Amino acid sequence: MLSMYAENIQKTMSKNVFLFSGQGSQYSGMGQELAAITPASAAIYECAADILGFDLKGLCFHGEETQLAQTIVSQPAIYATSLVAWEAAKSKGISCSAVAGHSLGEYAAMVASGMLSVEDGFRAIKARSEAMQACAQRSEGGMVAILGMDAETIKKICGQIQGYVVPVNYNSPAQTVIAGEKSSLEQAVAALTSAGAKRAVPLAVSAAFHSKMMQPAAEQFAAEIQSISFKKPTVAFYSNVTGGILTDFEDMPAYLAKHIISPVQFVSELQLMQENGYQNFIELGPNKVLTGLVKKTLKDVTAVNIENEKTLNAVSLG
Repeated sequence: MLSMYAENIQKTMSKNVFLFSGQGSQYSGMGQELAAITPASAAIYECAADILGFDLKGLCFHGEETQLAQTIVSQPAIYATSLVAWEAAKSKGISCSAVAGHSLGEYAAMVASGMLSVEDGFRAIKARSEAMQACAQRSEGGMVAILGMDAETIKKICGQIQGYVVPVNYNSPAQTVIAGEKSSLEQAVAALTSAGAKRAVPLAVSAAFHSKMMQPAAEQFAAEIQSISFKKPTVAFYSNVTGGILTDFEDMPAYLAKHIISPVQFVSELQLMQENGYQNFIELGPNKVLTGLVKKTLKDVTAVNIENEKTLNAVSLG
């Protein structure tokens, strides 16, 4: 049975969902145009500099690709850019009654939903990125996107591979990311390709994110964010971990630690949103990866992204 919170959310839904980008969407110059026309952005970058101890704004606007690819930089950079896009959208009167993020994007979604302050978001992401980068340096894992094969077949074949390899990102009906030990990944890619997968694309990451190989990072992270305050959201918050509306907010550090080692159930989230009446999906942050995934997963919906002045001005939702 749904909690009173979830029932109330469903009764007051509008058509708009805000989606927030995940790691890998970064690029040099991200957020620069929107920051120039969004006064609220200044406080976001100032907060970042105070908490992180380096010039995040400069890296977002002018950083080299190799700098931005570092986990300790890319995670806060994408978070900040997503918040700038969120502030820009609000300044245009664009609102939502549901939020979701892909992996890292859940932190910007928490801010947009009223669960987390901007400052505590930076503190949490600092702890998260440092723990994940340290874990990645100690592990021998990787990730590969499998295209053109259904998730159940991928899961079945991975289960037949020696060693550890599992599906970790259910991105669209035709795209699932697998992660695990490098040797097992190689075996899985060969088996999946032989079984009919159209493509296997290695991701530019140095670890098996969203798998049990990140357990040390999850434990370190959970211990470091115990003092951060979380509130109940004011809009529906769709969860990567459950694939549905999150209703239990009693122990968010434990939830976010679990999030690091759990698959991203993005397809389930999108399908449930449509079932619940949402029609407009607005991605806030660098690039338009999630916009593409929405279009590949759902029919008869609108999916747009806001990442610069042109895309902001182009948004027109009924």
